[in-house]
Amino acid sequence: MSTDVVGGAVGYRPGATLSLWTEIRRQASRRRTQLALGFMVLLPLIILAAFQLDSANDRDEGGPGGEFSRLSDLATSGGPNFTLFTLLVSAGFLLVVVVALFCGDTVAGEASWGSLRYLLAMPVPRARLLGIKLAVSLLYSLLAILTLVATALLAGTLRYGWAPLSAPIGGEIPPGTGVLRLMEIVAYLCVTLLVVASLAFLLSVSTDAPLGAVGGAVLLQILSNILDQITALGNLRTLLPTHYADAWLGLLSSPMQTGDLVKGCVAALAYATLFFSLAWWRFLRKDVVS
Repeated sequence: MSTDVVGGAVGYRPGATLSLWTEIRRQASRRRTQLALGFMVLLPLIILAAFQLDSANDRDEGGPGGEFSRLSDLATSGGPNFTLFTLLVSAGFLLVVVVALFCGDTVAGEASWGSLRYLLAMPVPRARLLGIKLAVSLLYSLLAILTLVATALLAGTLRYGWAPLSAPIGGEIPPGTGVLRLMEIVAYLCVTLLVVASLAFLLSVSTDAPLGAVGGAVLLQILSNILDQITALGNLRTLLPTHYADAWLGLLSSPMQTGDLVKGCVAALAYATLFFSLAWWRFLRKDVVS
């Protein structure tokens, strides 16, 4: 006589369904994953090429190349500075889009293909499905950010050498300490981008349209940025998820200014907890028909 729990199939183990490694391989085969990671490698090379063209124009015209040239003076003074410049130009929009893409497409994409109900019919417990999907989405988001930083640091160092990190507000940080500061900046960006990830994930479990989930998260982030520029809102702006988005610049000051960093982390984690909780509540009660 079988000793299995009544109602459960012989040999069925919920924890053995849809393993983390299986989902990692599934997402790695997706064209959007390959294109996103590929662009993270390509972007620093595009910036390098733009600097080279700008330098060539300066020589041809015999003078400075304008605002872009003045910004490039800092970026071309060493690998760490080039990496900092790459983060500066990509943090406000590009990284938001990439994180929204990975987290907004993960469940809505399955629903749009009609494969979500088949995954649940395997059967994969809903909580496990959501947990694996979320973990892999965050993993690939982190991989994309680290790929961008690593490529920028490598390409910038090979082209411009190894030099102290020059803070935009003045002063220099030794190269070793500068790389540590860059890692701290990346860590803070990852925390703040959890707001985008959680919002995109919430929209992903609420719609069958991946573009709607991705676009909705990006648009709401842009709206928050716009509202944050309206000084008439006063202290209400501190409630916006993007208000402390640039607080990482405090890591480049001497001494470091960490007050806004702490506030930014607390706000981001609070919003992320709220959105992830709503996503969990919504999906566990959703009638999946696609």
